[in-house]
Amino acid sequence: MISRIDAIEVIADHVAANDLIISTTGMISRELFVTQDRWANFYMLGSMGLASSFGLGLALLNPNQRVIVIEGDGSALMSMGTLALIASEAPSNLVHIVLDNESYESTGGQVTITRQIDLSQIAESSSYQHVERVEGGVQLERALERCNFTPGPHFILSKVGIEQVEDISRVTHIPIEIRDRFLSVVLKNPSA
Repeated sequence: MISRIDAIEVIADHVAANDLIISTTGMISRELFVTQDRWANFYMLGSMGLASSFGLGLALLNPNQRVIVIEGDGSALMSMGTLALIASEAPSNLVHIVLDNESYESTGGQVTITRQIDLSQIAESSSYQHVERVEGGVQLERALERCNFTPGPHFILSKVGIEQVEDISRVTHIPIEIRDRFLSVVLKNPSA
């Protein structure tokens, strides 16, 4: 099974220069920050469960830019209604990635219910256009590559291991700086 940070590195390797990334609060944003800090990354500091909603809005308002949402299973569980809304609105430019370690690792490692339920089945039942469940780096790479050739919305559930990462930097940008950097990228690429 791939580690979360290795999954984030695989995702970062498949990001195009004009892709917008929304990452959930906690370790996912921290690991994305140390892996590939970009002005086009929006780190959701302190707002667990909202990455997919924010990503949906961005995808609808910016149909000519790919929007990639990276969140954990805990975050996805907090906003399950958004799965149905994304499928209903059907933005073809949205890639929704859930890194599922079956725990709320950023808040102490409490177990989530994804040991019993499969979020990719819920996404499929909600009618996402393209759904995949992967368990390794090569499978994740292939799933991401398929997103380039198939219409979205895309949902990729990547099972990842539970880790106790020590000494990983927090996002050092203050929230207003994150907003301003991100907004400058969005405004440079106006939608048609």
